[in-house]
Amino acid sequence: MTFINLPVQDMERSKAFYRSLGLEFNEQMTNDEGACVVLNENTFLMLLIHPFYKKFIRKDIADARTSELILALSTDSREQVDELMDKALAAGATESADPQDMGFMRSRSFEDPDGHLFEVMFYDPAAAGAAESQEQQA
Repeated sequence: MTFINLPVQDMERSKAFYRSLGLEFNEQMTNDEGACVVLNENTFLMLLIHPFYKKFIRKDIADARTSELILALSTDSREQVDELMDKALAAGATESADPQDMGFMRSRSFEDPDGHLFEVMFYDPAAAGAAESQEQQA
């Protein structure tokens, strides 16, 4: 199992944002200090208010308005990339990069209300293999 811990400034705002994306919470692991967003059966996003997050580190909490990492969320189709992106934008996210479309892969990126960067992507390995074969034949 993978738990990705993110510091958040306003727990209720963050929970509302991720709920609006259609994501569910593990209520057994959610309280006023932290909330467990279920990304899939083995991957969880832990939203932790700053004082609680600080208990796990000896460093300062980074300003999420600068970039340290991008969390990529995989979808099952190209259409789902746009659907999730539209939900994020409607919930207060901002688009953080130009859309990318390479035929076999499509991605769009957003910044959540706390400044964390996400890439929503669809990757078709069969189409990627076909594109590679065409390049080798050329």
